[in-house]
Parts: sequence; structure tokens; C-alpha cells
Amino acid sequence: MPSATETIAGISRTRLKTVAEREAKRFAASRPKTRAALNEGADNYLDSVPMHWMKDWPMPFPMLVAKAKGARLTDLDGYGIDDFCLGDTGSMFGHSPKPVAKAIRKQAKNGLTYMLPTEAALEAGKLLTERFGEFKWQIATTATDANRFALRVARAVTGKPKVLVFNGCYHGTVDDTMVERRNGKTMTRPGLTGQVTDLTELAACAEFNDLASVEAELKSGQIAAILTEPVMTNSCMVLPQPGFHDGLRDLATRHGALLIIDETHTISSGLGGHTGVNGLDPDIFVLGKCVAGGMPTAVWGLRPKVAKDYLAYNAGRSSGHSGMGTTLSANPMQFACLRANLAEVMTKDAYAHMEQGAESLCSGLSAVIEKHKAPWHVVRVGARVEFICAPGPLKNGTEAAMAHMPEVEATLHTALLNRGCLIAPFHNMMLISPATKKRQIDRLIAAFDEILTELIA
Repeated sequence: MPSATETIAGISRTRLKTVAEREAKRFAASRPKTRAALNEGADNYLDSVPMHWMKDWPMPFPMLVAKAKGARLTDLDGYGIDDFCLGDTGSMFGHSPKPVAKAIRKQAKNGLTYMLPTEAALEAGKLLTERFGEFKWQIATTATDANRFALRVARAVTGKPKVLVFNGCYHGTVDDTMVERRNGKTMTRPGLTGQVTDLTELAACAEFNDLASVEAELKSGQIAAILTEPVMTNSCMVLPQPGFHDGLRDLATRHGALLIIDETHTISSGLGGHTGVNGLDPDIFVLGKCVAGGMPTAVWGLRPKVAKDYLAYNAGRSSGHSGMGTTLSANPMQFACLRANLAEVMTKDAYAHMEQGAESLCSGLSAVIEKHKAPWHVVRVGARVEFICAPGPLKNGTEAAMAHMPEVEATLHTALLNRGCLIAPFHNMMLISPATKKRQIDRLIAAFDEILTELIA
């Protein structure tokens, strides 16, 4: 029997290396057009990619996409690929949903941006309230911006300096949230580019599902807001334990902090997001990525009382820049797409299809894991499914970090892609869209089985 040092996640390291090298060579050999195009044009970009995280895909070089429709991609070399990444949630409702594509064509004839609202903006505001609850809305371009602006409002309203986040969280590239909990203390995360500020002056860090650690930080009297996803994502997925969100709501109220729920990934949970499905009660609601069907858009909303308090603060502050807002946010193209997506794409029927498919995928992957006796598990949140190369369930960010197996995951990602299935590059996340077919789900399960059959022979 192999020793623990000779195996990883139940796989022989020697076998893993052999499969990884073979799959990388297979990918590279099968994409001569992509390689030639990159050799000719990629050098114009810093480190040869338009955005640095494009290097995080595990294949030997980036895949160039020629077109996308529904839940399928076609790359430059002509390969058709079942897309379960879907832009890491940005295209959760499929690539270019017809109502959204139609709205884009129509609005393009009438201008792209002019710093003024439209009738579609008024309609989108009503739809946002109908879909997500009684909030006073603002529009941003990314969830990063929405979270950043929400934190400014929370500090303004409460007069307190810090945000409380959870170990292992991700809320976009918001400086204030880039902290971790180490040996019971909040620390600035290592590896941040050009970081000069001590982020512990701006943030405190607790463990997800640990209300005692939350209360301990709130007792400092410095916490303006608790910022959390309702389910931890962008790591190995961690579900909330029973009573956790009720506890957060109670603690925030008792200690004079606002509760901000970031649904950017957990919008997969169902119509209205995890907040709507589970009856959560945030003071501020944030949603980005797919809310406008793939058009870069984010929304953030304040409960009426918080909105009233903020407007009172705003009326009394000194004139000058607020530190919130970007020129291209709230442009007419965003509103056209928001209206179309909320009214015609993000529907009850769409979610029913997505959840049915996700349940089939979850069951199928779980059966494969059980068949091969792998020490892994599968988690599902509505239309979102993730296999985790470690036993579960996980209860916090510390456990999620330990469960992350980059070597194993990279091999699986490339091997799945070579078999026509694309999953998210940063973790083992898969999404079911309204356009995803049963045969695509079956192909993914079969490919997963084929790879594990070899890895855990």
C-alpha cells in the first residue's frame, strides 16, 4: 500500500504525474491554430494575456474561443466544448440569451453611454425590487465596485471603521477584504501586489459557521458591517450550518453593524438568490456577474431605513468626491440587458431546469466517487455543483484551504477539457444553465468516470 507521502487525495503521485504530462501534451498537440495565433499576437500583452488570471487555467497555454452559444463553446481549432464554467457565473444563464442579445442590438442603435437614465432604467429598478426584495438600488459595473461602495455606505452610516469578513472569503478585489485568520488573529493576506497598507486597520476576520468568533470581533465596537456570501465559494465550497445566518442577523443588530450579503456566486441558489430562497434579511444586498445576462453589470441595494440614514449623512457631508461611482456604470446598455434578463431569462422555469440538471450532475459525480472509493465529496447549491478532492462536509475557510488540491485539480481540468468538458479554472465548480442539455451532463459524468478510473486504478 502506498504511503501518505506517495499519494495525494487518494491518488498515486507517480500516476498523477504521468496522466498530467500526457493530458498536457494531448491538449498542446491538438491545437496548432491556437498555438500559432498566440505566438503571433500574445506578446502585445503583459505576460502574454489580457488579464493576468487567464494564466490560471491549467492547460499549457490559453484556449482561444471562436464563438459561444447556449452552453457550448467552439475554440479556434474547431473543437466543440460543453461549457460548465460559463464565465465563472458571468454567463450562468447561457451565452448570449436571446432576449439579452436582442436588447443589445436595439440599444446599440440608440447609443452606448450618456450618463443619464432611460425608461429601461425605471423598469429595471422595479424588476430588481420584485425579484430581490425591498431595497433602494444602485448600479455598478462589477461586484468588486458594488462591494466597495456598500462598505463606504456602511462606514458612513455607522461611523465605525472596520468590516468583518470570513477566513477564505472572496468579494472581488476589494482591498479591505484581503485578510485572513491565522492563530486566532486577523492578518493581511500574503502575496498582495504592491500592498502597503496594514489591512488589519480596516478589517477583522472570523471563521465561517463560528458565531463565537464573529461575536468576539463585534465586541470591539469597531465593526461597521459583516460582509459575507451566504455560502462560501471561490474556495472549496462551504455550506452554512443551521442557524448560522439567523445568528449573524441577530449579532449584527445587537452590535450596531450592518449585514451585507454578497450573492454574486450564490445567485445559483434559486429565484431571488440564497437570500430569497432561504428568507435571509440583509441590510445591503450585492449581486454581480450574471444579473444582466453577461453584460458587465452589478447591483447593490440598501434597505429603506439604511437608505434614509445614508441620505441624511450625505446631505451633511462636505462637498466633493464621495469615492463612489464610475463613469460607465449605469449606462443604457446595462439597463437594457438588466430589463431583458430579469424579465425574460432569470425565471422560475429557468431555475427549475437548472436545478434538475444540477441534481443529476451532483448524483452522477457522487456515484463515480463512491464507485472508485475516492476520499472526495460533492456539494450542490442550486444550479452550482462542485467536487472537492477531500472528505467533507467542510465547515469553514481553514478546512476549505486544506481541502484544495491544486495538482489533482489541474490534471482533472485539462483531462476533462481534452474530453470536451470545461469547468471553472480556480476551483472545481460547474454550473447548469437553462441551455444545458441532459446529454452534456451525461458526457461530463462519463468523462469524470474515465479519468478517475485511470487515476485511482
